[in-house]
Amino acid sequence: MTSVSATMTALASAKPASDYRPSDDEPFMNERQLAYFKAKLLDWKDDILRESKGTVVNLKAETENHPDLVDRASSESDRALELRTRDRQRKLIAKIDEALRRIEDGSYGYCEETGEPISLGRLDARPTATLSVEAQERHERRERVHRDD
Repeated sequence: MTSVSATMTALASAKPASDYRPSDDEPFMNERQLAYFKAKLLDWKDDILRESKGTVVNLKAETENHPDLVDRASSESDRALELRTRDRQRKLIAKIDEALRRIEDGSYGYCEETGEPISLGRLDARPTATLSVEAQERHERRERVHRDD
């Protein structure tokens, strides 16, 4: 078994302790950290999928015809907001899946632009992050400059 496949096997079976928090005192993206972030991403994805199933049920229940125009407008507004929220969450699931792929291929936790490690605090707060704070700030500055043109 290769080192990568051994690591992936360990990740698949590893469940991080609920009180575990990645620390700068340990090697960056070791098996325990990878297992922690994988579990965090999978839990987040499960929560989103569970919520979306509730949305489908609610949208089906809300198909009633409202005779009052104000009630109908309110219902349509709620429906549109719910659908926009679900669309954002669909995009988030794609980002979560991409982060899970990066865990599998060993590139998770490293900045796509510089190749430097992304801080553990940033990854803990935003596990789908692909850029370090510095690279993200540069990216946002460039966007602002081009947007102002």
